[in-house]
Amino acid sequence: MEKVYFVADNIISSLGFTTSENIDAIENRKSGINLICDNSLSQHPFFASKINNNILEKEFLKLSDSISYTKFEKVCIVSISKALNKINFAYKTSDTLFILSTTKGNIDLLNPLCCPTIPRDRAFLWKSAEIIKEYFHFYNSPVVISNACISGVVAIVTGSRLIEQGLYKNVIICGADILSEFVISGFQSFMALSPQICKPFDLNRNGLNLGEGCGTIILSNKPKKENNIIYCAGAITNDANHISGPSRTAEGLFLAINKAIKQSNTSLNENNCFISAHGTATPYNDEMEAIAFERNKINNFSTVGLKGYFGHTLGAAGVIESIASIHSLKSNKIHSTLGFEEHGVSIPVNIVTKTTEKENEFCIKVASGFGGCNATAIFQKI
Repeated sequence: MEKVYFVADNIISSLGFTTSENIDAIENRKSGINLICDNSLSQHPFFASKINNNILEKEFLKLSDSISYTKFEKVCIVSISKALNKINFAYKTSDTLFILSTTKGNIDLLNPLCCPTIPRDRAFLWKSAEIIKEYFHFYNSPVVISNACISGVVAIVTGSRLIEQGLYKNVIICGADILSEFVISGFQSFMALSPQICKPFDLNRNGLNLGEGCGTIILSNKPKKENNIIYCAGAITNDANHISGPSRTAEGLFLAINKAIKQSNTSLNENNCFISAHGTATPYNDEMEAIAFERNKINNFSTVGLKGYFGHTLGAAGVIESIASIHSLKSNKIHSTLGFEEHGVSIPVNIVTKTTEKENEFCIKVASGFGGCNATAIFQKI
């Protein structure tokens, strides 16, 4: 099978519009989560991470003066453009595929007062993917992956498998979601939002923070000249436990991790591998992850949760957090879990509390979502 290399990336979040800006903020323990008072999103103030609209408009105007794009489409186009600037191969070809990872896309278009000049069919995910594809003149029809909060990791696993099988040489993956009244009210109805900056795996955790974000990863069967990270293995499972609640035995995530580790055909241990957790800071998710880690005998691995920095970015989360993990492998650093103070799950988990210099060869990235879906991807430094 073809090897799959991570050759370019970009992160856009409340912390910045480049990968380096976001990584620097993480290493300096800077959170982009703030109290937001915006009646167009919620009648009640809430803590979340929001992209700077003024900077987004300035960045987009460098690319196009068209007013016929939504905020969601603009952030995707800016992020993909920044990632494409880092590659030196043609991408408007039949051997390159574009994958869009999102949970809700242009869901704000359901509100008739939002972007009244934009056609309403752009609320369909396939349509917004087509708009982005047409902007870049990609050759192939886009693939949309919308599988709750595992979408980003599923997109990476899917794109990697397509390259491994020789169906494409390059895959451009963009994961994005924005804040909307629809999404915020949904999580409020679950009483899942925290009244403070979230605290993954902490004893006093009491919910998640939503976040706007966009991440772009470019995969290729051709390596860069140096400092290469490859896709090593991945697995996707669904235990169908509940429409929103995770399995109390962590069955789905246990299987996803277990299958990925077996597929990797490598010897992973606490000295050569760290975990990038989903870490939403909800009581049930973090407990479920801890159980899955223990069942796979990896709960002693250094474990990082990044949602205290840019919130839960839904369809972008798996992409953004994978980019951060890839750069951890490159820089021989493990990032700290912002918000964690006191161990709060029933299983001992080795949560990283400060950025640490440590050389690792592997990273296990996990994700879980509504409906019992789970995904795992393993990255390797070569």
